[in-house]
Amino acid sequence: MYERIVVGTDGSDSASGAVSHALQMAKLTGATVHIVTGYKNASALAAMSPETVAYVPPEGEVRKHAEGVCERAASQARTAGVKVETHPTPGNAAEALIQVAEGQRADLIVVGSRGMAGARRVLGSVPNNVAHHAPCSVLIVHTA
Repeated sequence: MYERIVVGTDGSDSASGAVSHALQMAKLTGATVHIVTGYKNASALAAMSPETVAYVPPEGEVRKHAEGVCERAASQARTAGVKVETHPTPGNAAEALIQVAEGQRADLIVVGSRGMAGARRVLGSVPNNVAHHAPCSVLIVHTA
């Protein structure tokens, strides 16, 4: 059924719910889980207004943080006996998920429901953007 499942995490409790769900599905199907963390690269942060960003960390520091977020989730996968690959990816979360799903020829993207209510639902959220632009099926896990 599923061979390649992509799931996004930012390390939050909400994202952990989506990761847990993806791992459960992978255990049932034997799929490989591709864990994705999108991050803004230093040039994107520097382009933001000074009022918004007072400090722009070095590029390596931002990527290292994203790698750590991915690795914490990957550790859960390994403990559960699930095949896993990590993808710290420059770009916003939705773009990163879609890019990895396309590159890995994913069968499924799993995302948490955070941002699906209130103003963010109207203005755009990760689950909403992924659902509209994904190259495969999308499962939105109730995590809010």
